[in-house]
Amino acid sequence: MRLSISRAYLVAPICFKSTRPICSSSSKPQIPLFLRPPNYSVTLTDLHKWHNWAKTLNSSVGSSFVNTDNGPDSTLLHRELKWLVEDAAEDKSLIYELANEINQNPQLGLRNVRLKVGIEELYRLWKQRIHERRPFQYIVGCEHWRDLILSVEEGVLIPRPETEVLVDLVGEVVSDNEALREGFWVDLGTGSGAIAIAICRILEGRARVIATDLSSIALAVAGYNVQRYGLQELIELRQGSWYVPLQDLQGKLSGIISNPPYIPSDNIFGLQAEVGKHEPRVALDGGTNGMDELIHLCDEAAVMLKPGGFFAFETNGEDQCKHLVNYMENNHKGRFCNLKIVSDFVDIPRFITGFLNEAM
Repeated sequence: MRLSISRAYLVAPICFKSTRPICSSSSKPQIPLFLRPPNYSVTLTDLHKWHNWAKTLNSSVGSSFVNTDNGPDSTLLHRELKWLVEDAAEDKSLIYELANEINQNPQLGLRNVRLKVGIEELYRLWKQRIHERRPFQYIVGCEHWRDLILSVEEGVLIPRPETEVLVDLVGEVVSDNEALREGFWVDLGTGSGAIAIAICRILEGRARVIATDLSSIALAVAGYNVQRYGLQELIELRQGSWYVPLQDLQGKLSGIISNPPYIPSDNIFGLQAEVGKHEPRVALDGGTNGMDELIHLCDEAAVMLKPGGFFAFETNGEDQCKHLVNYMENNHKGRFCNLKIVSDFVDIPRFITGFLNEAM
């Protein structure tokens, strides 16, 4: 699991049908920074003062985070700072275009710039980024993933680039088997709703996608993102653990997709600080060997899929993939077919896929 830093953007919370209420005043998603109105004003001089302070703070990091836990270096932090300015300022060009002119003509520094957050908040946010190693995506409230722009916040796993392969796998399987483009598909442990939204678009509105999550915060954020893409009639959110909210669909699922927790418990504290200290542990910790949830997902897939139904699960790498294939071959003899291990973008075996035998 890598920490991805990329540009991102996004509308308003909405409630969806579920087996339990998922929207409440305590679980309304935060509005991403770039969508907030420019209700604050600051002089260019004060904005430049903050910007120079932040750049100095970045430079002081050097490669220390990289050496500690493969965290961001100063170059990446400078890039993130530029993105923060782009999100926070109504006219982001001013801080860059007038930098030299302000030094030569201080009067220009009296010009006001409209911001979507106060200057004190900008100081606070960047202190959090450096001193607390708070993920940049949580700072600005959104992440760019695949061709989507997704809201994210504390309590919700930040989507990773490698997980995009799960969506590609769905695209490939429905291209080969149009019948699987219909029926019910599920995204288990949906988080921000990234997978559910992406596969819903690939299924071209012919299937209904159900996204489950135990977390009310995650479901509220997923609902926000579903609304952003106008898919609320095609994606249903249900609260509960894995297959528990799906008992009415036993033996009826065309596809099951999941990026579950798969990090061994003892490895959590060795993760990059942005991940281990800030992202939800429930979305990371897969038990003693990282396999607890994956084994459960495989066992229940044998019951939940319809004959010929497809599954694809993300894992921590080659060892987990091989273990799962052996487990399914030995513990579910004859129930699954065409079991495959698929690599991610950097050729690390990452995914296990297969079908429920048509004879079931």
